[in-house]
Amino acid sequence: MGSDTVRAERTADEEAAGRRREQRGWYAYDWACSVYSTSVLTVFLGPYLTEIAKAAADADGYVHPLGVPVSAGSFFAYTVSASVLVSIFVMPLAGAAADRSGRKKPLLAAAAYLGAGATAGMFFLDGDRYLLGGFLLIVANASLAVSMVLYNSYLPQIATPEERDAVSSRGWAFGYASGALVLVANLVLFLAHDTFGVSEATAVRICLASAGVWWGAFTLVPLRRLRDRKAPPSETAGRGLRQLASTVRDMRRHPHTLAFLLAYLVYNDGVQTVISQASVYGSEELGLGQSTLIVAVLLVQLLAVAGALGMGRLARTYGAKRTILGSLVAWTVTIGAGYFLPSGAPVWFFVLAAGIGLVLGGTQALSRSLFSHLVPAGKEAEYFSAYEISDRGMAWLGPLVFGLTFQLTGSYRDAIISLVAFFVIGFVLLARVPVRRAVRDAGNLVPDRI
Repeated sequence: MGSDTVRAERTADEEAAGRRREQRGWYAYDWACSVYSTSVLTVFLGPYLTEIAKAAADADGYVHPLGVPVSAGSFFAYTVSASVLVSIFVMPLAGAAADRSGRKKPLLAAAAYLGAGATAGMFFLDGDRYLLGGFLLIVANASLAVSMVLYNSYLPQIATPEERDAVSSRGWAFGYASGALVLVANLVLFLAHDTFGVSEATAVRICLASAGVWWGAFTLVPLRRLRDRKAPPSETAGRGLRQLASTVRDMRRHPHTLAFLLAYLVYNDGVQTVISQASVYGSEELGLGQSTLIVAVLLVQLLAVAGALGMGRLARTYGAKRTILGSLVAWTVTIGAGYFLPSGAPVWFFVLAAGIGLVLGGTQALSRSLFSHLVPAGKEAEYFSAYEISDRGMAWLGPLVFGLTFQLTGSYRDAIISLVAFFVIGFVLLARVPVRRAVRDAGNLVPDRI
């Protein structure tokens, strides 16, 4: 064996080892921030902020933020939608700045610690401070969105095309595992709050704040392991909506990438709205207690770990696109069944949670890895800023439809069944996307299975 061959093999081994080190650091950010998505956005904040809003409501059940009459029962859903409007301004700017400067880590650190600080500040949410709760939710959600743009944009840089489905799936699995672990601790505190000498409301506030502390502490790991890549000189990024418009104009040169993004935005709106509103549906419509909701979400977290890894394996056989399409059929059936759940019956709510958990992680993980193949090199963070607008509870149309449906009908059952449309339309749009051609048009290598 010649010396050149030996050097080439050694270099390849060193590059692979470097990628694995970065991948492990990359997984750690999902481990850090997913606790916010689970404990705060999915479990505690929706029902708690709804109760805070009800405490501040007038005799007709309305609160009046900025003088606008809003049903107290819809305040949380509307606030999630408002957080996206903020995100639309800041995510494209952050994504373009990261691509053009090559300095993703400082921006990731700033976004992560702003979000973690806002989440920790939820400890002070009590009484009728619904406006404080809404403000902190908007800051935390927007910060999470920006941090996930930067986090996701590392995927094409730290994993080869053949590795991405598996790496993305492991990232989601780490996130769901951390969410389950912290949720167990939350459940102990919530159920035994008298033993710990605190009220139920104080226990909820501790659970909210602890998610911020966890988020901030474990963010140190990816900040140590991920590395920035030098970016080629480029023009200065635009601002807010102008930058988003610039990104979309660039995407028009890759119409199949844009078509996939449209499909993703639609079906992921449904996914994220189910995540953020399921606890409200369980507590307000089905009359289930907080402890039942926590156990249900814990079940989702545990099964989502297996679902993410299992669907990652299915993608190796059937391709990511077909596997995602299958998951959308499962989502449609599951949410449709949710409409018929009887009130006061935790067992059936657990069955619904199990169905959601089995498809949740895989749908998200494979969507992320599939999109990474469709992004032109050097545009990762910029394109992922558009992708992230509808990710991790950042969906705006779904919560808006959910909130409006409840406000118009007074029924959370009607609100939950309205979300089926997102999965059906998303399925149709995704089925029409020629993903192999999209990968080639983006200038990337086409994997054997995609």
